[in-house]
Amino acid sequence: MFINEESTMPEVDPQPVKHSNFTPSCSTNDLLHELNQRGLIAQQSDAVALGEHLNQEPRVIYCGFDPTAGSLHIGHLVPLLMLRRFKEAGHSVVALLGGATGMIGDPSFKASERSLNEAATVNGWVSDLQRQVGNLLDAKSNRQQVHLLNNADWMSKLDLFTFLRDIGKHFSVNAMIAKDSVKQRLARPDQGLSFTEFAYSLLQSYDFAVLNKEHACTVQIGGNDQWGNITSGIDLTRRLNRQQVFGLTLPLITKADGTKFGKTETGTIWLDAAKTSPYAFYQFWLNTADTDVYRFLRYYSLRSVAEIEDIEHQDSNRAAKPIAQRLLASELTERVHGKAELMAAERISQALFCGDFSQLSLSEFAQLEQDGIPLTRIQDFESPMLSRLLVETGLASSLRQARELIANGAIAVNGAQISSDTHELPRLQQHYVILRRGKKHFHLLKFGNQR
Repeated sequence: MFINEESTMPEVDPQPVKHSNFTPSCSTNDLLHELNQRGLIAQQSDAVALGEHLNQEPRVIYCGFDPTAGSLHIGHLVPLLMLRRFKEAGHSVVALLGGATGMIGDPSFKASERSLNEAATVNGWVSDLQRQVGNLLDAKSNRQQVHLLNNADWMSKLDLFTFLRDIGKHFSVNAMIAKDSVKQRLARPDQGLSFTEFAYSLLQSYDFAVLNKEHACTVQIGGNDQWGNITSGIDLTRRLNRQQVFGLTLPLITKADGTKFGKTETGTIWLDAAKTSPYAFYQFWLNTADTDVYRFLRYYSLRSVAEIEDIEHQDSNRAAKPIAQRLLASELTERVHGKAELMAAERISQALFCGDFSQLSLSEFAQLEQDGIPLTRIQDFESPMLSRLLVETGLASSLRQARELIANGAIAVNGAQISSDTHELPRLQQHYVILRRGKKHFHLLKFGNQR
């Protein structure tokens, strides 16, 4: 890594990224044109020069992911799929895990300072995210095009005095304070901004300079909240390496009503099946509003823009329910969780729709138990009446209403309508009973002492 002839710089162990085969396009860059059609470009540095740069030869593009949990969530899917789009266009990509920057946390547009996590916790999260990102980018079968790096590999070798002298001197405090993300925090006297967070931009900028020098990386992508950090990295790389590099940001994903996208009443939609089951993941996309689904297909699907436009046209002329939601849910569930889990999610969905649960496996019931439908646990020694269970689960407000619902045929047990109050409820997979009130209100009972 070159800074000046007198500097002592840290070594970077990984070998430089190798380029893959690449066929240049014409005067305009096809990929950037497609990204614009999809609405995936919020800001970019020198758009004309970037297009020419990408046309000349295969390039190396990177995106950073700080470990703030043991899993990424659906907000990370857009930049991950952006890396995949660059890879499929013939470029090489780097997914940079923030083993060092994750120890601090990016303050960009955050209302308050992040909690600092222990090194062992952050390192464990880095390992989890490397596996997750590697699977999503198909790193094992694309070793020449996909590279998983950790910025702790070079940050941990950088001493404080070298950093202050050779990196810090290139940053104007005046310019840093003028950034919107900093100004918003400084305007909150109840929160303020610590020096630790204030220095984050320097660390991310240094990442870009290292990746440019050691791996010939010339393009950084990220969410639009990263624009200030990316432009700082562009400037630092120019100063240190005498190289022109580029930045591109993706838009903040919101729903048509302007609200934040990616969370539900039960919380964040994670990519880890242990945090969000494949069934719940599938259902999240299946429930996308008609006003959002075609835009989300452009963002998240690898289908061509022309194919998505054709789907939208067919749906507009379709008397029945649109198919866009199902296509979006199927594609993303298979991409994140695999074909087998997609099929399981579809089986669970079909079982809840038609009321036949006899073919569901134990693992599929476990998904329903995890986050599929509301759950109540019943001890094995208990044998409550159905009416009491309806009250305990919230399917009825009182015993009287519960008995009326049963008598009127509004209650089903394991898909079968029941007309008399009873404590003898047949169990599925030895432990489970599914109650339904009307057509859409479900509740899962689990009998037994194990969790």
